[in-house]
Amino acid sequence: MALSKKDIQQIAHLARIEVSDDEIADYVDKLSQIIGLVDQLQQVNTTDVVPMAHPSDMYQRLRDDEVSEVNQRELFQRNASAVTDGLYRVPKVLD
Repeated sequence: MALSKKDIQQIAHLARIEVSDDEIADYVDKLSQIIGLVDQLQQVNTTDVVPMAHPSDMYQRLRDDEVSEVNQRELFQRNASAVTDGLYRVPKVLD
C-alpha cells in the first residue's frame, strides 16, 4: 500500500505535528516502505508457531533479598520541608 501526499497531511494533522511541503515527499517514501514491510510480515504463515515470551530458553537468576545499605532516612529527611512520622509531606494536588 502506497501512501499519498494527502495521507501524510492527514496523519500529520491527527498527530498534531507540522510537516513542511519539502518533508512530505520523504515521509511518503519512508512510511510506504514501513507499511510494505508490515504487509510482507503479515503474509508469513505462523499457524504452527508456538507463542513464546522470550526467544531464548533461559530463566532469570534471582539473588537473595538482603539489605546491603544502612537506613539513612533521617539524614535524607533533614532536607525536606515537611516530614511527619518519617513520611514526606507534600502539598495537596487534587481537590
